[in-house]
Amino acid sequence: METREIRYFVAVAEELHFGRAAERLGIAQPPLSRTIAQLEHRLGVRLFVRTSRKVSLTDAGATLLAEGRAVLGAVAAAERRTRAAAADRPSLVLAAKTGGSGEVLAKLLDAYAAEPGAVEVELLLCESNTHVPLLDGRADVALLHEPYDPTTGLDLEVLQTEDQVAVMPVSHRLAGESRLRLAEVDHLGERVRWPRQDGTYPEGPGLEVRSLTQLFQMIELGRAVAVLPEGVCTGLAEGLVAIPVVDAPKVTTVIAWPPHSRSRALADLVRVATGFS
Repeated sequence: METREIRYFVAVAEELHFGRAAERLGIAQPPLSRTIAQLEHRLGVRLFVRTSRKVSLTDAGATLLAEGRAVLGAVAAAERRTRAAAADRPSLVLAAKTGGSGEVLAKLLDAYAAEPGAVEVELLLCESNTHVPLLDGRADVALLHEPYDPTTGLDLEVLQTEDQVAVMPVSHRLAGESRLRLAEVDHLGERVRWPRQDGTYPEGPGLEVRSLTQLFQMIELGRAVAVLPEGVCTGLAEGLVAIPVVDAPKVTTVIAWPPHSRSRALADLVRVATGFS
């Protein structure tokens, strides 16, 4: 398969609409449709189910979407890192989730900046519901949170482990409790649904939220209760309270990077991170 074919396929698979995919790619729709048909013929499988009303992925198409994203990410990563290696001023891109690991992130940036030979660190902040862009080449290293963030295929070092808390309005009947259990929290407020990577939401009941800011607003309005890592809840608004959930799984903050990285600057950053954690 050619990179161009994979790029075309991923666009259609993410848009699930040939017209929108063609517009996104900046090409006419007929050559896009021909490319997908040729790809299906060469692979000997159907990648899409097409009807007059919608386009959907087959199981084979879903597999190729995951593999295709990884391929395009690897190509983009190779391009960016090759250019970075030739740059006059080397740098690192560090990705982190908005609202997460703020204290660890601040300590890491300060400690690394004090290192002899430290390079410039560009911070890439991502929404809490998105995958951190390590494999697509936009970041060299990231702070991730297990079990929420996938770490398969990455090298990593553990930085800290923290408990989880239930966030609710101060007016809630359980707001005065010293601790809670998951079974108690499950029936409080409406469930929350985060979007998938393609922007769509899973089917079923629950509030649709896209950011922690939106989630906290919903909680303050009494529309939801959420179990979140303790570190995310630093500096809560006055109308909210965080109560430890004793049987919730612990959240582990890790520093992670692609296994093929050979960057000396990255190795120094990881060394600093593990030194103070």
